[in-house]
Order: sequence, then C-alpha cells, then structure tokens
Amino acid sequence: MYSRAYGRLTAVPPLAWVTLFLFLPYAFLFCFSFWEIRAQTIVHNWTFDNYRQLLHNRVYLDVLLRSARIAAGVTLLALALGFPLAYFVSFRASRHKDLLYQLVVIPLWVSYLVRAYAWKTILGSDGVLNTLLMYGGVVHHPLSFLLYSPFAVTLTLTHIYTPFAFLPIYASLEQIPRSLIEAAEDLGASRLRIFRTIVFPLALPGMVAGATFAFVLSLGDFLAPLLIGGPNGVMISNLVVSLFGAAYDWPLGAAISLCMLVLVVTLITLAERLQRSLQHGAA
Repeated sequence: MYSRAYGRLTAVPPLAWVTLFLFLPYAFLFCFSFWEIRAQTIVHNWTFDNYRQLLHNRVYLDVLLRSARIAAGVTLLALALGFPLAYFVSFRASRHKDLLYQLVVIPLWVSYLVRAYAWKTILGSDGVLNTLLMYGGVVHHPLSFLLYSPFAVTLTLTHIYTPFAFLPIYASLEQIPRSLIEAAEDLGASRLRIFRTIVFPLALPGMVAGATFAFVLSLGDFLAPLLIGGPNGVMISNLVVSLFGAAYDWPLGAAISLCMLVLVVTLITLAERLQRSLQHGAA
C-alpha cells in the first residue's frame, strides 16, 4: 500500500506539468483552429474555414512543400556527413575516440543564434567566402545566391542539426558486437562485405532515428530562415510566427500549427515502427 501510494504521489508532479504545459496548450490550439477572426477580433464561432483556406490557398501549400524540400535536403546531407564521421569515430579512432566525440558534441553548447549569424557572415556579399572567391579570381562579383536563399537555409540547418543525426548513428555503431566483425574477418570476409552485411544493417535503426531528428527539427525551424532565408527561404514556421504576430490571425495560425503537429507525430510514429522492425530484423 505504501509503495502504491508513493508511486501515485510521485506521478502527480510530472502529470500536472505535462497537462499544464502540453495538453492544455494543444487543447487551446485545437479550439483556436476552428474559430474565426472578424475585424481583428477572434470570434468563438466554430467553422472549418481555416482548414478550407489552407487547402485552397496555393501560398501555404508552396511554403509547406518548400519547407519539406529543405528539411529533406538537410536530412540527406546530415546523414551523408554524420554516418562516415560516426563510423570513423567508432571503428577507426580507437585512441582518440572520446576526444573526437566531444568535438562533435561541443558545438551544441554554442548558442543557436551565434552559429546562424556565423553563416550569415560567411555567405554575405562582403563575407568571407565571397571575399576569398573574388581575391582568387574565381568570380568578379559577389555571388548573390549564397545568402537569403534556400541554399543558405539548407547549409545552415545542416551545420546545426548534423550532430543530432550523428549521435544516434554513433550509438548504434557502438552497440555492434566487435566479436561479429572479428568472426567475419576470421572467415575471410572483406571489409566491404563486413560493412554491407553486418555494420550497415545494424546501424540502420540509428540512421532512422538520426534522419527523424534532422527532418523534424529542420521542418519546424524558423530562426535560420528568418535570419538568412530571405523571401525565397521562408518556411512554414515563419508563416505561423507571422500569423500569430503581425497578421493577428490566430485561428489560421493555429490551423497550420495543428496540421504540422499531426504531420510530425505521424512521421515520428512511422519512424518508431520502422526502427523497431529493423531492430527485430537485426536480432
């Protein structure tokens, strides 16, 4: 009886915290998405007009597709950079493994704004990259597409979220029994075959987790597009911020936010099921 009462008592604070700061805001968001705004006043009149506007207004669909393309590009680049780095740290850097791991994690301690502004300094018309290109005679005029473009947003988000893809991949590689690799080597398997039949399949759950982190975080990002995206780099989160801010259209902003929430939860659920199936298949 004491243990059950103690368990229920200790469960009250986290449940209250989740209810107050998670479920209630989502409930308010759900209600706002079905209300409407008239003369800059929110009217509690239940309607589906906000969702109809999302379906019929081409602007929102274009921004959502652009956000998905940028997030997909960031995910692919993060995996392309994170997997080789994780493989090298896990299997090749035995003496300096801890040091290299810390060098990957330490950038996460730096402020997000500092890293975003650093790329703004690098990619600007008078930035480091354009200055070097003009000094070397590669170009005669600053490259305008480097900043305030989807390219700049993709590059910045890749730099910011690659560690989030690296960490689960590294964890999966570290869990691979080295005895399997040693047995395969004793049986005469080449490095390529060991990688193809042992390392890569067992690393797939970590790659799925890393891809999920990179895609979801990139899809919901709004600071990098705001700082270096420009008009062509606006993402769906920037529209939500604008609707809740200057436009004062909270019902439409809530409808977009709720659709994004459903999309993200669906992606996370599918990724979790895929990860479990890969883990069971590897087992």
